Amino acid sequence: MTHNELSSVILDTAIAVHRALGPGLLESVYLHVLAHELRKRGLAVEIEVPIPVVWETIQLEVGFRADLIVERMVIVELKSVEAVAPVHKKQLLTYLRLADKRLGLLINFGAELLKDGVHRVVNRLEE
Repeated sequence: MTHNELSSVILDTAIAVHRALGPGLLESVYLHVLAHELRKRGLAVEIEVPIPVVWETIQLEVGFRADLIVERMVIVELKSVEAVAPVHKKQLLTYLRLADKRLGLLINFGAELLKDGVHRVVNRLEE
């Protein structure tokens, strides 16, 4: 599956979750429901994956965690806020770089319409 195909499945699933639950719940609720639904679709999903910072020869475990990594390809960061701030996109790009991943999705379940809360972040995507 390509990055684009996988992101399409993730977004379709997130939209279904948002339609069923609506906006305004805690981020942790959306995290676990989305992970469950993606696994039902046969996808490998890791939750709250540590992302270390490597400095010279030292690997620092400094508390960075990706909300979801799907199929070891796409980092999914979830929010449940009124509006996504520019720092959220920068954070996701940093996670992509540190984890050497190419595609990230920032999904804000706090948006009235989920399509308005989706941001695609790319780190040297070659597709």
